[in-house]
Amino acid sequence: MHRLLCFLRTREAFGGLSNMASGFPLSVNGVKIRTSEALYQACRFPHLPNVQRLIIEQNSPMTAKMKGKPYRKDSRPDWDRVRAKIMRWSLRVKLVQNYRAFSTLLLSTGDRPIVEESRKDDFWGAMPVDPDTLIGMNVLGRLLMELREEVRRLEAPLAEVPPLDIPDFSLLSRPIGVVSGNATDRASIDPPNTIVQQGEKGRQKIV
Repeated sequence: MHRLLCFLRTREAFGGLSNMASGFPLSVNGVKIRTSEALYQACRFPHLPNVQRLIIEQNSPMTAKMKGKPYRKDSRPDWDRVRAKIMRWSLRVKLVQNYRAFSTLLLSTGDRPIVEESRKDDFWGAMPVDPDTLIGMNVLGRLLMELREEVRRLEAPLAEVPPLDIPDFSLLSRPIGVVSGNATDRASIDPPNTIVQQGEKGRQKIV
């Protein structure tokens, strides 16, 4: 059985897997966004462009998340149905616009199950119940493993991410278009067999 690869803090070896991690800047519709967390949170409020702007203007991803919190009752009405789709799309944007760094990080996890360890969230992550056990849906970890397998299958680096086919998928009052990556970044990718495994941090089982 593979040991779990758990990430919790952004400064740890695999902290770049977190949506809170800095160093993976994004651009959507020409709008600069510092983290995938800010992008994901902004997508809650396509009908409230001022709230979107407030979120993406924050320097800190946690502050970006907190700025949207008072407005959560006004999240798009289908949020619970589309949030996993939006997270999958946000991760693909993070990949395509930071291909070398993020693909290298994903592939360095090997075949180990990826788990976001969380103190509060058993939907996106999994919560510890004892020193060896985490319980949760771990949806973010599953999406990262899905993306890792896609990177492995690609014959060439992913070049662009199409918009989601959901109603009112917009940013600052403009429909979100195709998100393109950096051609220079993609051209510098090493073959997958040159990836070096990073250090371990794991749990024994997840339920």
